[in-house]
Amino acid sequence: MDKRVVITGLGAITPIGNDVSETWKSIENKECGIDNISLFDTTNFRTKLAAEVKNFNPTDYFDVKQAKRLDRSSQFAIIAAREAVKDSNINSENTNYDRVGVYVGSGIGGLRTIQEQCEINLEKTNRRVSPMFIPMSIANMPAGNISIEFGFKGESTCNVTACASSTQSIGEAFRAIKSGYEDVILAGGTEAAICSVGIAGFENMKALCFSEDKTRASIPFDKERSGFVMGEGSGILVLEELEHALNRKAKIYAEVIGYGSTTDAYHITSPCPDGECGAKAMKRAIEDAKINPEDIDYINAHGTSTHLNDSIETMAIKTALGEASKNVMVSSTKSNTGHLLGAAGAIEAIISTKAIENGIVPPTINYKEKDEECDLDIVPNELRKKDINIVMSNSLGFGGHNASIILKKWEAQ
Repeated sequence: MDKRVVITGLGAITPIGNDVSETWKSIENKECGIDNISLFDTTNFRTKLAAEVKNFNPTDYFDVKQAKRLDRSSQFAIIAAREAVKDSNINSENTNYDRVGVYVGSGIGGLRTIQEQCEINLEKTNRRVSPMFIPMSIANMPAGNISIEFGFKGESTCNVTACASSTQSIGEAFRAIKSGYEDVILAGGTEAAICSVGIAGFENMKALCFSEDKTRASIPFDKERSGFVMGEGSGILVLEELEHALNRKAKIYAEVIGYGSTTDAYHITSPCPDGECGAKAMKRAIEDAKINPEDIDYINAHGTSTHLNDSIETMAIKTALGEASKNVMVSSTKSNTGHLLGAAGAIEAIISTKAIENGIVPPTINYKEKDEECDLDIVPNELRKKDINIVMSNSLGFGGHNASIILKKWEAQ
């Protein structure tokens, strides 16, 4: 018999808050984390805006030596994991660390370190490249560093599926606990790719927004959308087998009840034009959850603010939910946070969890121009106070990776 899986801890560091409480308060206050890029000189770039983590000093969290040996993506992941573990109150007395896993994805990994060390290699020769270059830059190290930080000795792994990375991490963690492989898994993602080479790569493929108006840059589902805004940060959720959580009297935020994942097999960056496989991922999640489409109250959409993504995701939601798509509330909190790439799904899962807990549907902020192609109820500009029972969160990544998870209000039975 499948085991039930619940969420017992949350941790985050985002462009709108350096912990979960600050992040959620910013959602409630409809705040946008987008501002002028400060991490490098944008003089020669068309892209001027990004969603950076604010007031971040690594030595506030790590000693100098440790800070120098951790890429920014690992720093964010450890910070979010510390908050999630503290929030969950798991410890070596109430939990067997041999059965605690870490599933933390990243779309790109230590890109800032890669850029820095390649520049050193070219300017100062190969002998000056840091011996920490590889362990700082490889994408699995946030998961590895979290395991080392806490001594968690269950399965530690890293999904690298572009912008679907952390949603897949949560989904695969859900499956592992449901099947009895682990009791607890820290699941989520991290990203820190706001650097000149990262922005240049996305800019030259015409994926980014070039607007210099902070309120009209990341505008999902708006007819004037013109590209996404790069974000950074990390989100970590503690997923736990229900009986294990009950036995230690843990606070339960919500239950994970469904997961679906597919691949478009269509194009390296563009989603399949009819949204068929995105819809199939949602349908798989619905079937896994053993619910009906009309049971879903709210969808936290991938909603990147690119023309193709938002229109195609709209089609996919219509296909997956059928008539129920006319009534479901949909919003994209990337209007607040920008697009955190591999960490996006984890942040959005945390926001979805807080939406269930507080009975608040986050709005799609800074929305002005209606697009006939995006004709869902996108909760424009104003939050809604609603009793939320079931939420779906979607992520769609380059390479055609689609992932959907379904969360439910916790109810003791």
